[in-house]
Amino acid sequence: MKDARKIRVLCVDDHPIVRDGIAAIINLQADMTLVGAAATGAEALKQFVATSPDVTVVDLQLPDMNGFDLIKKINDKSPNARIVVLSSHEGDVDIQRALEAGAQGYVVKGLVREELLETIRSVHGGKRRLPAVIAQKLAEHMADEPISQRELEVLALMAAGRRNKEIAGELSIAEDTVKMHVRNILSKLQVNDRTEAVTIALRRGIIRL
Repeated sequence: MKDARKIRVLCVDDHPIVRDGIAAIINLQADMTLVGAAATGAEALKQFVATSPDVTVVDLQLPDMNGFDLIKKINDKSPNARIVVLSSHEGDVDIQRALEAGAQGYVVKGLVREELLETIRSVHGGKRRLPAVIAQKLAEHMADEPISQRELEVLALMAAGRRNKEIAGELSIAEDTVKMHVRNILSKLQVNDRTEAVTIALRRGIIRL
C-alpha cells in the first residue's frame, strides 16, 4: 500500500512517552502513518496546517490550552477535520464537551490497544465512534438535570474548601442563597454531603481543581 493511501495521523499529547507509544502503534499499521506529533496546542495548530492530517488524535490536557479549545480551533481552520480524543479523563461531562467541541471519537488511554486504531479508522471513514464503556457513561447521565453556571461557581468554591459564608462573600450573594445552591447541587448529583458532591463532580469532569 502506498503512503498516499494511508490514513495520515497527527498526534497531540504533552507526554513524550505517550507520543512515542502512539507513533509505534500507528506506524505498525499497514493502513496508517504518523505525519506529525505536537506537545502543545499552538504547535498542534501549526502541524495541522503543515501536514493536513486525515485524523488528529488530541489529549484534553495540554500546557497552553485545553483540548476542547484546540478542537474548536482546528475545526475553525478545517470544518471537515476528523478528531479523536485520547484522554485519561473518563467523566461523562468531559466526553460530552469533547463531542460538542467537534470530536468524532473518544478513547480512554487505558483502552489504547483495543480501541484507538479502530476508532481512527471509523472516524476517517466519516463515522462517530465511542467505545461501549464511553457510550454507557454518556447514557447514564442523559436524563440528569443540568447544573447551572452559578451552581458550578458554588461547587468550585466548595471544592476549594470554602464555607458557605466565604462562598457568599466571594460571589456577593446572601448566605441563604448559597445554602439553596448547595441543596440543589446535592440533589442534582444525587449525593448526601458536600464531600461526596465534590468527589463526584471531579470524577465526572464537571469541575477541575
